[in-house]
Amino acid sequence: MDPVISTRPLLAVAVAGLAALAILFLNKREKLRDAVSPIAAVAMFAIVVSMAPTVLAGGTVELRLFEVLPGIDVALRADALGMVFATVSSLLWIVAAVYSIGYMRHLHEHAQTRFFACFATSLAAAVGGAFAANLFTLVIFYEVLSLVTYPLVYHHEDEEGWRGSRKYLVYLMGASKSVLLAALALTYHIAGSLDFVRGGLLTGANASPTLLTVVYFCYLFGFAKAAVMPMHAWLPAAMVAPTPVSALLHAVAVVKMGVFCVLRVIFHVFGVSTVGELGLGVATAYLVSFTILMASVYALTRDDLKARLAYSTVSQLSYIVLGAVLLSPLAMAGGIIHIAAHAFSKITLFFCAGSIYCASGKRNISDMAGIGRRLPWTMGAFFVASLSMIGIPPTAGFVSKWYLAEGSVEAGQMAFLAVLLASSVLNAAYFLPVSYTAFFEAETKESRAPVREIPLVAMPLVATAILSVLMGIFPYYFVTLADGVIR
Repeated sequence: MDPVISTRPLLAVAVAGLAALAILFLNKREKLRDAVSPIAAVAMFAIVVSMAPTVLAGGTVELRLFEVLPGIDVALRADALGMVFATVSSLLWIVAAVYSIGYMRHLHEHAQTRFFACFATSLAAAVGGAFAANLFTLVIFYEVLSLVTYPLVYHHEDEEGWRGSRKYLVYLMGASKSVLLAALALTYHIAGSLDFVRGGLLTGANASPTLLTVVYFCYLFGFAKAAVMPMHAWLPAAMVAPTPVSALLHAVAVVKMGVFCVLRVIFHVFGVSTVGELGLGVATAYLVSFTILMASVYALTRDDLKARLAYSTVSQLSYIVLGAVLLSPLAMAGGIIHIAAHAFSKITLFFCAGSIYCASGKRNISDMAGIGRRLPWTMGAFFVASLSMIGIPPTAGFVSKWYLAEGSVEAGQMAFLAVLLASSVLNAAYFLPVSYTAFFEAETKESRAPVREIPLVAMPLVATAILSVLMGIFPYYFVTLADGVIR
């Protein structure tokens, strides 16, 4: 099918960018300012899904803007992999925008205009990265996302915020300015282009296996947002940010941009055949399996709820990479589907953590005894999202983990099936005690303080919990897009 030439990929990015400008312009008119983000989010989602019929049918929607150097353009293209990321980001921005308004108003947070403007710009960068047609355009949006989320991490402007945001920026910018830049230069030297190619830009390239291996690992660690150990420490440190930012970092944009970039490299820069021939798949699988298990063990030891969720994210992100590098069709599909499954579930969990904090000021799990009886919607949603993270049907997490497990068997890699099963047991070990504490442990004097649900905070988290279940029951959209990537 010939590509459809359209401005819609650019419009999807522009909507969020214009929203950020409108938010700055309406600084003194708070009600109008707060209305901008939900309206822009709905508009962005409508533009993104308008391209879905073309992409689901096997086509692409493209727009080339201008040439920078021979073989290097700034260009946009909506294809199957990009649509997975763009659909998730644009849809979850709608609920995140509503949640953020309730959260920021209830806590009377300062610098709300800056917060909402940076939030909107980060969504523009995420969707721009999703629709990038080549490595050059992708890295531009990747860097913009790093820079514009820095003020969000540093939002509270205290010493803890400074330390967390500094680590955040050092890890992400340090990796991209060193090994990632080297990978781009070497790729251009080898292939004379940075375009994404079905089957792999570097497939059949006239380069030594050693050089290609070096380039591959430069990408894997250069895209530090993927949080593969040891490039993971920035992620727990960034938990100093307000909870809506944590949701943005862990579910909507930042970490998803990292694993999305790694998948682009595997599928459209190196190609499945080249990754297999060089033995990079199995090597990466062992590396990310270590990340999956160790991050889960770290999560078990954390009493701070957001810290536990942060280490859970480190673990769950590596599921996505593991699926891709197992190189079997079912495993690759599972990795792609897990982008959406993890996003719907993890944003719910972070929304719940924020709801608990707004209502009670509590952060530690050990202080939440009996709170589920006072916050039934919040803790009910937390329980549903936990089941999805564990992989219990009929939730979204079950669908992606089923594909990953079947893909491990298909690839003949039973060791990685054991990793997936062990990780699911660990998921249960660090998620279910939270619900048990909230619903079944006796209340303490502190937990008997007046606590109530906050509507603008509770409604979005219930909506995302429902999305986790709906995707488990009706996974067709993301399964079809995953099939479009690997076939």
